Amino acid sequence: MSIGFLKQALNTFQAQSRRRTSHRVNQWFKWLSPGISVKRWLLISVAGVVLVSLGLAIWIKLTPIFWVLEFLRGILGAIADILPNYISGPLVILFGLLLVLWGQTRTVGSITEVLRPKGQSEEELIDVLLAHRRLYRGPKIVVIGGGTGLSTLLRGLKTYSANITAIVTVADDGGSSGRLRQEFGVLPPGDIRNCLAALADEEKLLTELFQYRFKAGDGLMGHSFGNLFLTAMSDITGDLERAVAASSKVLAVRGQVLPATLSDVRLWAELADGRRIEGESSIPEAGGTIVKIGCIPANPPALPAAIKAINEADYIIIGPGSLYTSLIPNLLVPQIADAIAASVAPRIYICNIMTQPGETQGYTVSDHIRAIDAACGRQLFDAVLVHKKSPSAHSLIRYAQQNSHPVFLDREAVLDLGRRIVLANILFEDDIGCVRHNPQKLARVLFRWYSGAHQGIGR
Repeated sequence: MSIGFLKQALNTFQAQSRRRTSHRVNQWFKWLSPGISVKRWLLISVAGVVLVSLGLAIWIKLTPIFWVLEFLRGILGAIADILPNYISGPLVILFGLLLVLWGQTRTVGSITEVLRPKGQSEEELIDVLLAHRRLYRGPKIVVIGGGTGLSTLLRGLKTYSANITAIVTVADDGGSSGRLRQEFGVLPPGDIRNCLAALADEEKLLTELFQYRFKAGDGLMGHSFGNLFLTAMSDITGDLERAVAASSKVLAVRGQVLPATLSDVRLWAELADGRRIEGESSIPEAGGTIVKIGCIPANPPALPAAIKAINEADYIIIGPGSLYTSLIPNLLVPQIADAIAASVAPRIYICNIMTQPGETQGYTVSDHIRAIDAACGRQLFDAVLVHKKSPSAHSLIRYAQQNSHPVFLDREAVLDLGRRIVLANILFEDDIGCVRHNPQKLARVLFRWYSGAHQGIGR
């Protein structure tokens, strides 16, 4: 290595250091730019600090003050001639403290005036800042699933923690997602879009825009704006992971949403009658009893960020969602199943309230658990959350017409499988008798169990 090369490297390093120092200085001086109403209050604060120092000097009879400029000696002497030091000193300190308080209050006010959204009071801004601080100190939660069940859960969890990672299946091949997958060769964005909207930080208009579905238009009808946006972002950024990250910034998402894999995964299922069905949307339509499920390609690689999130998780939640087409596809990624199995965090499975025709007809709670264990060859969770009460008669009749019934809790079989049962009322029924999990009740029960498990009670 030549001396000239070393000199050139040294000169480059010094130039970069000077640029970094200059940038930091320039950034500091931006606070003194005209029009941001900060300089005057900073100067008042500085004056207050000076007066407090002078007051202390007078009080303890520090005359002359050899470390202050010469002209201050005359000022101190004049003040001491008018008032005794034990009176003049505290008065100057008090006046200086008032200036500091006034200057700092107005400085903070100038900054918060810019940060505060239009129409929001200062008290509301303080509440928002406190809530923001609390949420970002919350536990690191990993939720695994897909479909409407996962997005429902996320709406409740985001009020307890902003450190949420949703790991979502990319096996969907129906509806708008399936059309985009066929036409553009992109990973299906539908479940990811729903999760992004669920985690959005009260940006109502943007969320409605992301969920808006076109009702007319050649080639547009049936597509949601969010699906089209994610498809375009995938093309621009190069893959779905970067597209989701960019969309998360637009929607001010609390936490992150990650695809389980970036591989183009296609589900297959073997039925009890010997048929082999391919395609996520075709499996429930086949109307048979599923005995085995897998994917093409087999053993797809996991997204590294998803594995990192599981390894760092304080709490892991599986479900709710369609057993074979939303939950298990994530666990068919071996690295994800391995990471969950190796985790020491509390792990819980949220069982569905109703059976699903074409997937889990006639299934009990233990049947759901066995299906998950069989798919990944091991036990991945410690407890199962089951709804306590049966839905209303109106809902039961509505679901019975579709060959769907409440999932029966076979307590002894679940306990024999080594799982703890968490019973709670977490049901929401709408006006037409549609049964869902209540996001707020579900999140509250999950955090109550987490608190117990975190203290060594739950596992």
